[in-house]
Amino acid sequence: MKKNTMMIAIMSGFMIMTFVAFKSQAMAAVTANELVIADFNTGEKPSNSGGDFGAWNKDPDDDTQKTEMKFVTDDALGDSAGYSIRLDYDVDSPNPAYNGFWMKLKGVNATPYDSLTFYVKGDSKTGFTKRLKIELKDKGNKPSAYLVANITDTWQKISIPFDRFRRIQDWTSLSELVVVFDDMNSNPKTGAIYVDQITLSKE
Repeated sequence: MKKNTMMIAIMSGFMIMTFVAFKSQAMAAVTANELVIADFNTGEKPSNSGGDFGAWNKDPDDDTQKTEMKFVTDDALGDSAGYSIRLDYDVDSPNPAYNGFWMKLKGVNATPYDSLTFYVKGDSKTGFTKRLKIELKDKGNKPSAYLVANITDTWQKISIPFDRFRRIQDWTSLSELVVVFDDMNSNPKTGAIYVDQITLSKE
């Protein structure tokens, strides 16, 4: 009787260990398909990958145009303790106007992945542009741009295949991600956009 009980205990333990190992392998596979650059959930700098980030303005001395960044408790994935960033932009200027958001990527190797992904939405009360320019820069700091369209006032996941960033030939070391508001593509010329959960993914 005792031997049977011992055998059952051993078999149960083996099955539990097998399940845990299988689950760990599955989780590792999922993790390997995505690198979180920034989820903003700490509500402060730096990013998950250790890079600094913030708003930028073409001409800091021109007070008719600007972007301002702040952390807000509106998480794209529904985390009640999470944050996203809000970008209040203004390119309604008598001068050529462009500004936005930058994030240092610290030479991240993107070759295991094939897409840049992030979540975005506009602020329905303030108003928002439906189009947004996204730039990636390689280790030579050469920018390559892609124009995201059809932004709405609800969170949506944007996935941009790397081959859309046509000027980047070397994906072994990316230097920077830039969001651009400009007086040609941003309509209306003042508004607010939310951004969250920036990742490199294998789609």
